[in-house]
Amino acid sequence: MQTHDNNGLAHDEFKLNKTGFDPKMPGHETNHEGKMILRQEPRVAREEGSGISLPYKTRQEMALQLDEHNCALNVALHQYTKHHWLTEGAESFGSLHHILDEHIDVTKKHIDKVGERVARLGVVPTAHPVTQHELSYIKHETEGRYTMRDFLRNDLEHELKMQGMMRKTIKRAHELNDYGTVQVLEEVLLKREDFGYHLWSLLEDDTLVRGMKHLLDGKDDLASERQINDNLKH
Repeated sequence: MQTHDNNGLAHDEFKLNKTGFDPKMPGHETNHEGKMILRQEPRVAREEGSGISLPYKTRQEMALQLDEHNCALNVALHQYTKHHWLTEGAESFGSLHHILDEHIDVTKKHIDKVGERVARLGVVPTAHPVTQHELSYIKHETEGRYTMRDFLRNDLEHELKMQGMMRKTIKRAHELNDYGTVQVLEEVLLKREDFGYHLWSLLEDDTLVRGMKHLLDGKDDLASERQINDNLKH
């Protein structure tokens, strides 16, 4: 299992062993203990089912994988929102501001779609923001303002990572005959691929507003200054 770096890349395998309450997990300790009636522990499927004719083990495994996707989508949403707030420059402040608006709005819909599927499989979706980040296979970039290219490159790496992990779940869902999960994730994956294409196109080397500095410093202002990496073992 790989560890994450500051650019937001994390592990390649799902945390299927992370079930129930864990005192070391953020969000699993609360001062509400003893004041609320607990009906179900986190990341544990309901034994009696939820109206979907899949075996318990299938519902448990699929829901935990989907829950990690939902955690990753929440991390991506927070990072996109930050970049939306900080857009600047001739190409960014107008058009990129609106592009990131779309990424934010659709990511919210994906969070709802995947979270609904987790619940329908009989598991409580992870909702605590700190716990989401802990479980997510992508990590939020380091705080601070960086170049717009750095922002978009980090977002692209997130999208590439999510695409690869979603394909793993789709493949596994086919093996387990969980075609409901297949349909949900295939719809989400197709749109995440669109977002990856958007970001890749924005990072292409040609631009109308490069200015004259690149003619003098010889650096050409190319995106190849830092390699795109999804950190995913294929």
